[in-house]
Amino acid sequence: MDFVAFESDPKFVIEALRRGEIDSLENLTEAAEADFFRHLFGRDVLARLAEHYPTPRKKEEVPVWLYIASQVSLKLHDASYHALPYVLRSGGLIAALGPKVGRKAVHPDTQDVTLSCEGFNDKNTNDRQTPCDQDFLRKFARDTDDCRLHEWFNREVPRLVRSLKLFDAEGLFIGDASYLFVPDNEKYEDSVKLLFDEHNHPVEPDKVDLRDKRYQWRRCYKVVSLIHVNRDLNLFLTVAARVLPGNRHECLILYELVDGFLQAVGRGWMKVLIIDRGLIDGPNMGRIKTSHHIDTIVPLKKNMNAYRDMIGLTRCKDFVWESYSAPHPAPPSSLPSVRPKHPTIVKRELKRQQTLAARKGLPPPSSFPSPPAPSPAAAPKQPQTLLGIARGVTSWIDCPVPLTTVVNRETDSDGEVRDWVLATTSPTFTATHTRSTYALRTAIEERHRQYKCFWDMARMPSREFSMVVNHVLFVLLAYTLMQAHLFLRHRSEMNPRTRARTLQFLNPTLDVVAVYYQQRFCLLSLAEFAVILLELEETARSQLLPKMEKIHRDVYHLLQNARPP
Repeated sequence: MDFVAFESDPKFVIEALRRGEIDSLENLTEAAEADFFRHLFGRDVLARLAEHYPTPRKKEEVPVWLYIASQVSLKLHDASYHALPYVLRSGGLIAALGPKVGRKAVHPDTQDVTLSCEGFNDKNTNDRQTPCDQDFLRKFARDTDDCRLHEWFNREVPRLVRSLKLFDAEGLFIGDASYLFVPDNEKYEDSVKLLFDEHNHPVEPDKVDLRDKRYQWRRCYKVVSLIHVNRDLNLFLTVAARVLPGNRHECLILYELVDGFLQAVGRGWMKVLIIDRGLIDGPNMGRIKTSHHIDTIVPLKKNMNAYRDMIGLTRCKDFVWESYSAPHPAPPSSLPSVRPKHPTIVKRELKRQQTLAARKGLPPPSSFPSPPAPSPAAAPKQPQTLLGIARGVTSWIDCPVPLTTVVNRETDSDGEVRDWVLATTSPTFTATHTRSTYALRTAIEERHRQYKCFWDMARMPSREFSMVVNHVLFVLLAYTLMQAHLFLRHRSEMNPRTRARTLQFLNPTLDVVAVYYQQRFCLLSLAEFAVILLELEETARSQLLPKMEKIHRDVYHLLQNARPP
């Protein structure tokens, strides 16, 4: 069976329905997830991704686009491969594919509502209840070569983002690496055990006291990723990623991802690369600046000459400081306002005070004293940030281009002062622009938390490395596609939400009737469908009645040889 796309055309289908001409109809519990998949099919997203997918099969018995769609659906629902039948019944993928792929039917043994699917080959002896078997998905993922899968993801996802016109004009990209912790089982292929502190930062065993319980040995992988963001942080697209053993250094890998991105989509899309100290690489920073005109923003380490020179410049009398405030500062903490007491409470308290005064032989109070107003002097001191800038810094020998360095002097509410230095290869960025742009990098921490805690990236379906890579990349792909869908549907306020909150948005919202005619469809509420039926002319009714009776019979007779429940 070939892929058939249905176009939404309510006017055309309703006119055909009034004439008694329909191909099929079914009752659906409409969900926003169905709109998500219709959006992907309508823009040929899955077809483009499937065109160059590194399939491990010489013969295509099940379309690759269905495999990718099923994987994305499983990741959206945080489900294992064995849960595929339940995900398809409750999700929106089948509703988006239409009746040619799957229709609702009643199981002959249990009378439960399930699916009847035509399938894509003639190998099954039992009636199909899913378009493809869950074991097909698992074996297909297991047999896919991890190197070719990395190449596919890092090439096709950037091209897809470009075709959807999602690259922001400012060209901001974040490079980062994160650890994925797995159970302490040595059979996890290519995993390693490292020593971590209580903040999940790796430490050297010979530099700490191993008896300290704050340090724990943990088995892990590492994910190096390249993420495109905009300044409002309502768009977060992972355009390249690589899964590595936990002890591999991420620095060279990141710049390989940058080179692969440029090879996939060309120059001009990436303009600024924001990285952390662990990814400092002077030669590569200079290379991407001179060859591809990409500016890098990175904090300097304290043992670097450029850092020491910048701190030394701050001691000069003519060094200029400028005040900095965040683009979206938090509202200042105001003094707690005194909430007026209810008259009943005031009356009871006055009575209590009069009773106490009578027992002590004191004159009774005539009124309840109001609490004193808080003193303005009790307001805490607000933190302050000062910025200083120096251009044309060349004391970092490894970097072949001059740097613009920005020193950040932060004073907290207790008066403690802390200095740190940012460097950029741009000769024109101001101190404020450099600092506010680097502040976007902290968004990666929240998104990593979402990947791991809410999208269960670290819950591996298998110990084979090919399955580990498949799981991680398809979680990132599902997250990126959902981000793109919400942004294009003008629902970008949903993008920072967790998977659970997003799933609430994707949950079924309305019972509708889907009417299909000549590869077009429309969705009608039960009331709208009933009104149209009641208004049909007699000729249209007589023409529609046999089709409705056949559809009714099919619900109970599509599954004649179903598998036992």
